[in-house]
Amino acid sequence: MSKLIKTFVEQVVESPHSVYTKMDSIYLVNRVLALVGEEGADRETAATDLIDLKDELVALAVENGRCGALFEERDCLGAELMNVITPPPSVVNERFWTIYAEQPEQAVADFYDLSQKNDYIKLDAIAKNIAFETPTDYGNLQITINLSKPEKDPKAIAAAKLLKQSSYPLDQLAMENEGYQGRLDHPARANHRIIRVDLGEEQWGFQYSPYAYFNEHCIFLNTEHVPMVISRTTFEQLLELVEIFPGYFAGSNADLPIVGGSILTHNHYQGGRHTFPMEMAELDHQFTFAGYEDITAGIVKWPMSVLRLTGADKTRLVDLADKIRLAWSGYSDPDLDIIAKTGDEPHHTVTPIARRRGQLFELDLVLRDNHTSDDHPDGVYHPHKDVQHIKKENIGLIEVMGLAILPPRLKEELAEVEKYLLGQDNQLADYHKDWADRIKATHPDLTADTVTTIVQEAVGQVFARVLEDAGVYKSDEAGQAGFMRFVESIGVTG
Repeated sequence: MSKLIKTFVEQVVESPHSVYTKMDSIYLVNRVLALVGEEGADRETAATDLIDLKDELVALAVENGRCGALFEERDCLGAELMNVITPPPSVVNERFWTIYAEQPEQAVADFYDLSQKNDYIKLDAIAKNIAFETPTDYGNLQITINLSKPEKDPKAIAAAKLLKQSSYPLDQLAMENEGYQGRLDHPARANHRIIRVDLGEEQWGFQYSPYAYFNEHCIFLNTEHVPMVISRTTFEQLLELVEIFPGYFAGSNADLPIVGGSILTHNHYQGGRHTFPMEMAELDHQFTFAGYEDITAGIVKWPMSVLRLTGADKTRLVDLADKIRLAWSGYSDPDLDIIAKTGDEPHHTVTPIARRRGQLFELDLVLRDNHTSDDHPDGVYHPHKDVQHIKKENIGLIEVMGLAILPPRLKEELAEVEKYLLGQDNQLADYHKDWADRIKATHPDLTADTVTTIVQEAVGQVFARVLEDAGVYKSDEAGQAGFMRFVESIGVTG
């Protein structure tokens, strides 16, 4: 056992990321005392991990009345405590680019390590997620039930309503989040750091996602608050990012409602070191676009409508990608219910994803259409009503690539489905009953040992259907013929 505050300060000084030395120990003790209070400052602890020590200090602060008991209040204090091992932005950036000049992958690895060690990436929360894979006709799809983000306490919601409304920072992607203390209605960011990156004539930021959905899940954000727009510049920047960050993919949500992401008001991309099912999918049809014989092109065997372009010359890839984007923006096929515009309202855009394969660059363009109809008021190419009991939210970049981010309600709801299938007392949600009955009919011999696997496989099959719903050109003969008509309208040589 050792003294709590003394051990915390020792860990701060010993951290390879900290700017403090042993000479700063007394100063650090006093700064921590100012945050958590002096009562109980000499208590002992068995913890040695810095984040565990931080949690104990937060609990002490609550006892001492220095911090409220709500999650949001404790999180703000926790971020402030972890700020002591987090160098200022200027130091973080100077270290990153100095190391990058000799060892790019090491620079990225060090920044990722800092973002974990200072508790900006919420590893304990992420570990709560339920994750599994399911075999489908399109390969193994990846499923995550997202349990990492804490649900809002009703008391916190009520307290936040009493606060004076603030528009600072403008959103959770704004540069002004770096070092922001946080409040009941905005997350703590005292320990948040952003690497500055020049993309063409624009300055962007590189940061990690605090509640990551996959390995090294990162965000690239425009340092200016400008809306998302898919353009030629988008393709240029995505290809540049996968060159700057070895081993990372970079992709963008679409820029239209229904098919776009949750934050359309601030231009940003996502990336990381993860292999998605779509990346592993092979080409179903291969051809060459006229005038672009140096680029391999084809339709990906995938439930959504994906054109894959592969080549060594980034500029040539950008030229072809933008030609396809512009062609798609005005292309309609009424027989297949593909509508480019309603009046002046555009319906067509793309979800682009870039990656490297050795010395080659690869760009996937996922065709998107966001028009609605009387039968499908949520979107013709959006999850249809019969699958919304599992997934009704927008199909964004991550889902497009084959990783389902499912709502936390499903943890309890699927447990009730399992009880229903086993003939046990249950509280099955009405909207799951038809689906559960189909599972029961196809698996009459399921047991307590197999029911979880069977239900998870059924969830995966629903997600495959979700992606099929979002696919503009279906996998049937008519759909694939229509896809080739679009391709041929651009011009192919074989």
